Amino acid sequence: MNQIVERALYQWDMIGAPYELVAARENAVFKVDGANGSFALRLHRHGYRTDAELRSELHWMRAVSDGGIEVPVPVPSQQGDVLCTLDGTQVDVLTWLTGNTMDRVMGRRSGDERTVLFQNLGQEMARMHIVSDEWSRPKEFVRVAWDEAGLLGDAPLWGQFWRNPDLSGEDAKLFERFQQVAFAELTSFKGRLDYGLIHADLVPANVMVDGQKIKLIDFDDGGFGFRIFEIATALQKFASEQDYPLLRTALVAGYTMEREIDLKLLDLFLAIRAVTYVGWNIARIQETGGIERNARFIATARAMVLDWL
Repeated sequence: MNQIVERALYQWDMIGAPYELVAARENAVFKVDGANGSFALRLHRHGYRTDAELRSELHWMRAVSDGGIEVPVPVPSQQGDVLCTLDGTQVDVLTWLTGNTMDRVMGRRSGDERTVLFQNLGQEMARMHIVSDEWSRPKEFVRVAWDEAGLLGDAPLWGQFWRNPDLSGEDAKLFERFQQVAFAELTSFKGRLDYGLIHADLVPANVMVDGQKIKLIDFDDGGFGFRIFEIATALQKFASEQDYPLLRTALVAGYTMEREIDLKLLDLFLAIRAVTYVGWNIARIQETGGIERNARFIATARAMVLDWL
């Protein structure tokens, strides 16, 4: 891996710049301290995205930034390209954003400070959707679709959650029933839900807080989807917090300051977001902490599915 990083530093004219691994989840992300500032160098997971998808992501991030939203933007290499393949690994470089992740910040704040952050997040989320709708996408733009098939079809983007190997027989039947009923519900609303480009993973680890300013990172899973799914994703991990009703109200208030949205299906989308994690973790159960994480995801999804059904 270090050999690829060194080759990438040559491509981006940062030979000898110090670097450190700061994230190793879906991609390996290195912070590079170059002569002209700090940057995020990403080594993409093999087989996860095509070159066309990654170039589309980078085009979109540039457009969102141009629209006034603070997000990382692509940095061209010496050859003027924003994406390179080195030893079979897709590599790009982004500007580095200052601040702390929202999960860390929320743990240190209380009361009104937490609700203000959620209101600010709601506003930035809505502004990102506005900018994305106004942007004229290039013809070659291609990203995944978090539509009814991508969420609840026979082959969801994040895996068949009803076939997670750690499910009890009862839970497997519950989740399979939810998949069928929720898919029918979404299909019946087809064309009536706000749909467009979404980040699709605005969890606390992908939101940076700098004072009261909100910055959005990690567009890796971004694509076309329901805007209400975006809201559900931001809320779902806080659903067990004591101040969750206030956070939910604040996020929605911030969002609707910028644009309107129909939220009658929000509880359904919270349950959908919860089951996606049960599918996502199937391939990751054997990772460190994967078994415990799996049990937690299943318990959370079970509660939300039962609340909705």
